Amino acid sequence: MTVIPYLNDYLEIKLQKTLSLFCSLISLALLGGCGLGTLLENNSEAPIETSEFNKNPNNSLPETQTSIFDLFDGEGESESVLKVNRYIWKASLEVLNFLPLEAVDPFSGIIKTGWGSAPGTDTQYQATIYIQDPSLDARSLKVTLMKKNGVASSKTVEIIEKAILSRAIQLRLNDEKL
Repeated sequence: MTVIPYLNDYLEIKLQKTLSLFCSLISLALLGGCGLGTLLENNSEAPIETSEFNKNPNNSLPETQTSIFDLFDGEGESESVLKVNRYIWKASLEVLNFLPLEAVDPFSGIIKTGWGSAPGTDTQYQATIYIQDPSLDARSLKVTLMKKNGVASSKTVEIIEKAILSRAIQLRLNDEKL
């Protein structure tokens, strides 16, 4: 007769597990169905649009734009594609490798570094590099260099820009040799 109390406990636990599983499935079905109704409706009034990966492969501006503010309008374009020179990108990362990276966005061409010091100095620097064009020239590169006590000198910024561009040209020439 001692087996029956254990059997009752076992059956009660089994029933509780089954009930909680059933309640969980019902809750999941209700939550999952919240947004499903709009997907199942046949809304023939709305046109079906297909998206393309890159609607503007040449990164050219439409001829109808008349001011700088029209660039931010974005009508007719699903995305904005910026091209970044890969040699300047890689050279920027190599030249400023002594600074820790905080944010890197290869699609917009922005590299943001944290505070760090150049080898052999105690001065702390922070840099923001903006590569704004696919061409390999000085106009494609903008460097902002900050020191702990303010903006770094224009001479220091110029030295960094020249080092990045020189390294980018070396990388480009090495690719041509291959």
